[in-house]
Amino acid sequence: MSGAARADDHVHGHGHGGHGQDAHGHGSFKDYVTGFVLSVILTAIPFWLVMGNVIEDKLVTGVVILVLAMVQIVVHMIYFLHMNTKSEGGWTFLALIFTVTIVVITLCGSIWVMHHLNTNMMPISAEEMRHAP
Repeated sequence: MSGAARADDHVHGHGHGGHGQDAHGHGSFKDYVTGFVLSVILTAIPFWLVMGNVIEDKLVTGVVILVLAMVQIVVHMIYFLHMNTKSEGGWTFLALIFTVTIVVITLCGSIWVMHHLNTNMMPISAEEMRHAP
């Protein structure tokens, strides 16, 4: 490769388009501001729900907070990590699906094991010992 061709490649981003100009590169300022505003809103709502005791049922409050947390994860992936089905030929999205699958299996398995141990391994009470044969 000639020196002029190498210099031309360097000016134009090593043959890959300019830095930060490819379709799957860094987001715009508007994207970052949108992501930031959505993140602040998705953080403030759960804080308000808990501090204001807006929903009386604690289980419902917990579920709402978990749903908002999942939405916030998606916001971060889209606006800050720039993950979509087109970036890196779809491999980042495939890796995300694999990661989510492993996390769900691990969490569900852990909850199942802890519930099973709690149900079957709890010591009996003094009352139950008196009535045991």
